[in-house]
Amino acid sequence: MGQTVIEKILSRHSQNDVRPGQVIWLDLNVRSARDFGGPNVVKNFEREYGKDQVDDPSKTFFTFDLCVPACSIRYANNQQICRKFARKKGFQVFDVDQGIGSHVLIQEGLASAGTTVVGTDSHMNILGAVGSFGQGMGDVDITFAYKTGKTWFEVPETVKVLITGQMSKTASPKDLTLFILKQMGTRKGALRAIEFYGSAVKSLDLSGRITLCSMVTEMAGIIGFIPEYDKTFAEEVEELSGKAYSPLAADEDAEYSDVLTIDVSGLEPQIAAPFLPTNVHDVSELCGKKIDSGFIGSCTNGRASDFAEAARILGRYKVKEGVMLKIVPATRIVYDVLLREGILSELFKSGAIISNPGCGGCAEGHIGLTGEGEVQLSTGNRNFAGKQGKGETYLTSPAVVAASCLAGCITVPEHS
Repeated sequence: MGQTVIEKILSRHSQNDVRPGQVIWLDLNVRSARDFGGPNVVKNFEREYGKDQVDDPSKTFFTFDLCVPACSIRYANNQQICRKFARKKGFQVFDVDQGIGSHVLIQEGLASAGTTVVGTDSHMNILGAVGSFGQGMGDVDITFAYKTGKTWFEVPETVKVLITGQMSKTASPKDLTLFILKQMGTRKGALRAIEFYGSAVKSLDLSGRITLCSMVTEMAGIIGFIPEYDKTFAEEVEELSGKAYSPLAADEDAEYSDVLTIDVSGLEPQIAAPFLPTNVHDVSELCGKKIDSGFIGSCTNGRASDFAEAARILGRYKVKEGVMLKIVPATRIVYDVLLREGILSELFKSGAIISNPGCGGCAEGHIGLTGEGEVQLSTGNRNFAGKQGKGETYLTSPAVVAASCLAGCITVPEHS
């Protein structure tokens, strides 16, 4: 019997021919912790292992992306605790200037096809975008990974999802992702790996794949893979990471727990209304609702192409008076591209508020929170009550955010 993508990766890193339901010891290529969770890892390590060394400093990292630079004494202290521990143990910190940790690991070539990565990030499965097995874990598990270079893991079943049909020209990868999320809900892929197939996903660039794979978390899935790809995507990954792109593919006789078909024919721009990411509608159904702010960024939509699309829609026009548009690039490298190509200048002239790389207005404790009664459009991945503040958050694409910030209300962007 053949194997799925995740079964092949886990087999290679456990010296076992793994099958769903089996509990294995998994060798890790990368173990990381963020500025949220990292201090607990330090505390756990020092309590349990004293002055012992971490397993392999070259594979161990801290990534600071949540509250960067620190905007509270608590975060400042937490980050400094992590820095001091890393210096003592001799491993690298991707500090407050670098951006979102999962994206940095891709850019640095640390999370590459076939690798295994863990961290204190619930969206670490975003790494499936480049064929890497990424998984978020609690601080106790990460502490053990720091010490041993291993973790235990139960091999999940895999769902195969076939995406058929042709989307409308106004639909983006975020619209595709939200529609898939609507069809999958939180049960069809729950606690499973998901493999996505079809021309609509095969043609996605890195930004689009990141968007889809990041929201597998909201499907309650373990991780998502897009095994099919074209030459252009492979070249994009190789140029960014400096490593050859050679992902694992599922065998033809691989066994799946379910095979689903999702038809995206004529798909229009989508939006997830409060307070669930699965509460997805056509944007046209909610047109005219007044908004107070927009946020473009997060691990889901913080790439250069996301901001380029927003700048194209904004053009020479100004964000409507009384509306805030917040821009947060995912990483320093993305920020550099936006600077060199003049995209940040265009966004600034349109009235956008531009921040340094990081997670931005994606969760409470970050910059750009919402106040009570505030209606925000966000390119993030979650809109649970209280997650971004006291306001109401709608999840949608960069194009819809930009067009709506011009109009002052939810609107469908024009295609050009």
